[in-house]
Amino acid sequence: MTSCELVKKTIKGENPGRTPVYGWVGGNPGISGAITERFGSVAAFEDHYGFDMAHIFGGPEPYDMDAVAEIAASEGEVTPAALLELPLRPVSDMADYADARETLTHHKRRDRFCYIQTPGIFECLNVPFGIENHLCWLAMYPDELKEVYRRQAEWNIQFALNMAELGMDMIHVSDDWGAQNNLMFSFEMWKELIYPNHKRVVSAVKEKTGGMPVSLHSDGDINAVTDYLADIGYNAVHPWQESANMSYDTYMAKYSEKFAILGGLCIQTTLGFGDYTRLENEIRRVFALLKGKRWMFCTTHFVQDHCSVDELVFAYDLAVKLARE
Repeated sequence: MTSCELVKKTIKGENPGRTPVYGWVGGNPGISGAITERFGSVAAFEDHYGFDMAHIFGGPEPYDMDAVAEIAASEGEVTPAALLELPLRPVSDMADYADARETLTHHKRRDRFCYIQTPGIFECLNVPFGIENHLCWLAMYPDELKEVYRRQAEWNIQFALNMAELGMDMIHVSDDWGAQNNLMFSFEMWKELIYPNHKRVVSAVKEKTGGMPVSLHSDGDINAVTDYLADIGYNAVHPWQESANMSYDTYMAKYSEKFAILGGLCIQTTLGFGDYTRLENEIRRVFALLKGKRWMFCTTHFVQDHCSVDELVFAYDLAVKLARE
């Protein structure tokens, strides 16, 4: 069974007993450089541990950020009404997908399951608005934001379909909603403004691709909306952050028949703190709870600078052993 087949089976709830393994190690220049010093490259590190998955980035950006900066400079802030005056960038110039295509080819030569980072609805608009302003706009300009979000959802649909055409195995929608102990905004705001656009995107992708799986990345405590994730159509959720009140017991009791989860190695509390005993105990605990279930082992976010390569190697030596024994 190839890595890609293993992950597909796991997402469907048909895990054969071997846990898929992945680590988000390429998102931080500091740790990437340290890994390259030790292994020769991040790719060599991924090959050394035989990663089963690949989290791919690339493709066009929704907005011309020079134009956004001009609005901010002239008006002092970018409001939803101002952003609606700015057209979204073209989404289907396939030259913009060259980097994603190249990365996909690399990982497909290794039979990995490849998922592509895709804009969400809230998170991506923190870039033109700024997150503090964006949170204010939710309360001040809900009608204008509704149109901003609708337009973003349409762009995201075509972005995802273009990536599917390249040969990606899953569309991975990144849309951070959670703070440490709750959503960053009210449930009512999420339900009215964010939920319908996620449902629109996921439904369109599944309809146009014949059912391609779609996953959600959202950091933090999203307990307030987990009952809606399967209804939206998500097949997997990352990271299911235990350190933000996302209990594995709750997942197993309520959601394990509905969608898979990715995670298990917390970069907020466990990896990168030099406590090897705690690190080993935590990895063993999570494997004891989730091995053979609808679960893929990976970091909860990209590995931070304060994690040494020695500690990262210690963690993955153990995780790969437990995943494959």
